[in-house]
Amino acid sequence: MTRSLHLMKLCVGADGPEDLAAWQTRFGAGPALHVTRMWPKREAELLDGGSIYWVFKGVVLARQRILTLERVEGADGILRCGLMLDRELVRVAAVPRRPFQGWRYLPGPEAPPDLPAGRASEEPLPPAIAAALAEMGLR
Repeated sequence: MTRSLHLMKLCVGADGPEDLAAWQTRFGAGPALHVTRMWPKREAELLDGGSIYWVFKGVVLARQRILTLERVEGADGILRCGLMLDRELVRVAAVPRRPFQGWRYLPGPEAPPDLPAGRASEEPLPPAIAAALAEMGLR
């Protein structure tokens, strides 16, 4: 996942990828839908293989491929962006992230690598060690 442009978003209310997957199944079959207020200006780049990277309690742990973007009208009549996501949650290397609002673009080279098949999780490094490695450019 190194060439594409991605999004990064806090996953509020879920303890981890298992919680997110369970929550998404409550809304039926087909792609998962996540509605956000702002429409990405770099839509074409996101739809060229991009994913949304989910941050759980300050740590990036999973991603979902972005299939398409759809206009979603809220009950208040305001148009929003619906991210249609692949149901498969791909585990990624645990990388700490500070809190932020909304979503952020995540360039492909900065995206955490996928975990090898069969490895369900990876414990994050202690924050001080992770910060020191990031400062050295080793993440």
